[in-house]
Amino acid sequence: MTVLDKPKTSAPEAERIAWTAPLHIGTVTLVVRDLARMSAFYQQVVGLTVIAETPGSVKLGAGGLAFLELIENQEARQRSRREAGLFHTAFLLPSRGDLARWLGHVTANRVPLQGASDHIVSEAIYLGDPEGNGIEVYADRPHKDWQIRNGEIQMTTEALDIEDLMKTAGDAPWAGAPAGTFVGHIHLQVGNIPEAEKFYAQLLGFDMTYRMPSASFYSTGGYHHHIATNIWNSRGAPAVTDAATGLKGFELVARDDAAFAEAEKRFGTALADPWGTAITLKKA
Repeated sequence: MTVLDKPKTSAPEAERIAWTAPLHIGTVTLVVRDLARMSAFYQQVVGLTVIAETPGSVKLGAGGLAFLELIENQEARQRSRREAGLFHTAFLLPSRGDLARWLGHVTANRVPLQGASDHIVSEAIYLGDPEGNGIEVYADRPHKDWQIRNGEIQMTTEALDIEDLMKTAGDAPWAGAPAGTFVGHIHLQVGNIPEAEKFYAQLLGFDMTYRMPSASFYSTGGYHHHIATNIWNSRGAPAVTDAATGLKGFELVARDDAAFAEAEKRFGTALADPWGTAITLKKA
């Protein structure tokens, strides 16, 4: 397990290091009860488009890239908020202006929001989908403005200056998630932080970028975090072993052959974390 000492990216990559890191988040897969309703929500509210569709499932994304898969199971048990699984899927927009335009869109359509935060490294808006899955829509601050102290990227939760954010919206209306949008990170509910650190840092080899007693944050390539784990609602939760709604799994995408080979040697191409979340390694 390592703690990140300094960013490992060059200046030309700095604004999109979530994507250029050796491993980044690919498609996140959710099990849902009402596919039509959930697909419509992610299209109309988040602004995603249908990339591929089969009976019982749909892949959504932006700019031709799929990064959210919904699989229908009408018999699935509704997962409790106290169980292990998804805390939120975090959709990273290309710019602060995109975030401002999206916020204007959901405000105009009276979409219920759950929070708005300034994390120093990013600005984020929070909400939930119709089946209770958490969502973050965010934009990163310039990498040069991130602060590193005692080997950790500094992240806090402060009130978002919405008035200042909205100054960047411009005159163009929100027209859906733009090309360049993807899942910047995934935040998980787990039962135990030391066990999560053993899995995500020691086994998978992710750098630990920030740690608190109830949560840990992990990344590759100097990003603030690709994965986070917390016990805020799920302390002591066991693995989910039955058919339940919510997170089924997610992909880790290797940026090139060398990164894929290194990751495959370390943990293979398919495994599950201690709480039953499936993880699949794939090439970009």
